[in-house]
Amino acid sequence: MEKLIYQYNPHWETKTGTYNYFERKNILQKLINELQNKQVILITGLRRIGKTTLMKMLINYLIETKGVESSKILYVSLDNYLIAKNSIIEIVETFRKIHRLKYDTFVYLFFDEVTYQTDYEIQLKNLYDFGNCKIFVSSSNASLLKSGKPYLTGRNRIFELLPLDFNEYLQFCKIKLRKSDTHLLPGYFMQYLKTGGIPEYVLHNNVAYIHELVDDIIYKDIVAQYHVRNPKILQDYFLLLMERAGKQVSINKMASILNISTETSKRYLQYFSDSFLIYILNRKGKINERLLAPKKIYAPDIGIRSFYTGFRDIGSLFENYVYLKIKHLKPQYIYQDAVEIDFITNENDLIEAKFHDQVLSPKQQKLFDNYNAKQKFIIRTHEQIEEYLTGKQTKNL
Repeated sequence: MEKLIYQYNPHWETKTGTYNYFERKNILQKLINELQNKQVILITGLRRIGKTTLMKMLINYLIETKGVESSKILYVSLDNYLIAKNSIIEIVETFRKIHRLKYDTFVYLFFDEVTYQTDYEIQLKNLYDFGNCKIFVSSSNASLLKSGKPYLTGRNRIFELLPLDFNEYLQFCKIKLRKSDTHLLPGYFMQYLKTGGIPEYVLHNNVAYIHELVDDIIYKDIVAQYHVRNPKILQDYFLLLMERAGKQVSINKMASILNISTETSKRYLQYFSDSFLIYILNRKGKINERLLAPKKIYAPDIGIRSFYTGFRDIGSLFENYVYLKIKHLKPQYIYQDAVEIDFITNENDLIEAKFHDQVLSPKQQKLFDNYNAKQKFIIRTHEQIEEYLTGKQTKNL
């Protein structure tokens, strides 16, 4: 095991931050702000979205900026069988032995894909209770992180990593525009709506990568874990979900199309949600309305959506983008008298996404005008969603 641990930690021998990746400054800063807190930090999100990179960027920061000795930082990926067959406690023990670190020496621990480890909750709790460490973990499976075991209750904070947004996409692609060139932005944004924000796909634009990514999630995170007998139906179910992204989804109708039971359809929907392959949006209303009403669903990345349905229905792709940008505001959708408004946030802001010259129908306009909301916004461009979010941040300072 010692050799494997060394392979995961090249910074031990270089004594410097050795990781050179695109730095996502906003989310990285949020994690930096948590360094002084004791809580275990859980980083979640879609596979290959950049969780490992984010951890390594934080390791760089600790070494290069904070001056932490590289020998006091451990990183391992627990989806490696040769590592995962050892307990987390045993891995940390080996780490301390390698560097002759006393138990009262403060260390930083990074565990990638922690949910591959059996009983990880109680092990993390033991490390947390013992103290003298700051723990960061990641997982691509939400179901295991909400297993119901109480060990980490009150001891953790969760950060979800989303795909690159448009501004990050421009930085990632090293596109720098002067003010005199801003007329080029709409063209770049259309390319972004087609490509999405999964870093590796943006970098190489290899469509086989998206297909492989989704298949990996379906087979490794769903079929294997839940023992699904017919993976082909699961794949067809996902394709139907992508075709209905941004629309209300009937569990019963999906079941009828695929000739499966309603209960199976309901389970499949939850499997995809727990694997971050879809996001589920509830209808605004009382508890029984939220539970019984059809859900709206969105793709976790608009590049995945474009890959599976073709680059069409730009308005729907834009709505998906707006959802991803405001997801942290816990939006729901409005549906009254067969009329729908896209989003109402947890702060009672009403938002309708209409790309450029799209207009509200007369019934939509009436509902939009009459709905009792704190503020109302029709978002037509990526600049407008940034202005909205900047305003929210300014008010919360």
